[in-house]
Amino acid sequence: MEDYIIDVNNVTVRFNKANMKVDNIKEYVVRLLRRELMFQEFIALKDINLQVKKGEAWGLVGTNGAGKSTLLKVISRILKPYKGTVDVKGSVAALIELGAGIDPNMTARENIFLNGTLLGYKKDFIQEKFDEIVEFSELQDFLDSPVKNFSSGMKARLGFSIATSVQPDILIADEILSVGDVRFKKKCSERMQNMLSNGTTLLYVSHNMKSIEQLCDKALWLDHGVPVMQGTAKEVCAAYNKKMGV
Repeated sequence: MEDYIIDVNNVTVRFNKANMKVDNIKEYVVRLLRRELMFQEFIALKDINLQVKKGEAWGLVGTNGAGKSTLLKVISRILKPYKGTVDVKGSVAALIELGAGIDPNMTARENIFLNGTLLGYKKDFIQEKFDEIVEFSELQDFLDSPVKNFSSGMKARLGFSIATSVQPDILIADEILSVGDVRFKKKCSERMQNMLSNGTTLLYVSHNMKSIEQLCDKALWLDHGVPVMQGTAKEVCAAYNKKMGV
């Protein structure tokens, strides 16, 4: 019997969404209380199976709205599936949404401790890793500036540096290399390669098929929440590019 670090079995995720336009939260609440809102079921993922062995690197491909981020949130235990089971073994560092776990009104220095705590690190450990995090992020000159003044690239650098300051069992990265300058993207890619070499398991979302092929062994292609193809990263990316006319 195979031993998987991530085992997703027949997972379905569904949401209820209002089928009429509501302009503001006040109107939404009023209509909800008056039972004037009508909802329709939206299936974000349908019957997904994914078995990942320790040390493997998997890419998730598909257009916007395909269900890639939803699957990552289920594996990260942010979302519960409507149907099916998810078994995850080991520590998880998740970089799913830009700025998640970061308070824009706090400084970069304060956010290193806040975000590190949310990732499950103890204060003493964060203090021990503090200089390394700052050095990798290259934000030495902005440590005491509010994060709300940061560019999207700077926020990504901060989040990535914190999440990868240790060797998690599983690293989940959603479009982390889509922002920031080319040099820092290369630096992030090299760190992920190093983590993979040391046994970390990777789940990686990107619209850049070349990046998927470089980092990942295998890939899963999703379309409107339904699995289209699963196989080697090279095979899946080639099929996806052909479908997209690339």
